[in-house]
Amino acid sequence: MVGVAARKPIDPVAVRAAVLAVAPWLLDDAAPEPTRSELAAAVRLSVRTLAQLAPGNSVEVRVPPFVAVQCIEGPRHTRGTPPNVVETDARTWLLLATGLAGYDDAVGAGRLSASGHRAPAIVDLLPIVPLDRQV
Repeated sequence: MVGVAARKPIDPVAVRAAVLAVAPWLLDDAAPEPTRSELAAAVRLSVRTLAQLAPGNSVEVRVPPFVAVQCIEGPRHTRGTPPNVVETDARTWLLLATGLAGYDDAVGAGRLSASGHRAPAIVDLLPIVPLDRQV
């Protein structure tokens, strides 16, 4: 029987480097937008770090078009639309992942969609790569 290959552990140094590459844009929305590859690396690595920190299948985190992962222990979802979904754009995700924005503020502003009672569980795992406004 062939099993599913385990995902390689995410290197925290690589995650931090990827996020720091886009930090000027996160800190100043007037700064030039990062390249698509820089943005993709920062989003993918930070979201996959979330999944590594909280393995499970009860919450799906989506940052289209870059990545979607399942995380947080709990009931496994296998078909159709999951009941617990967090979805946002790349910039909002990175602001959350760095602690430069708050989950409730992003939901309130309509920049983050969260469904299901388990979706807010990701808050306990944020920020993933803390930044302050002095970077």
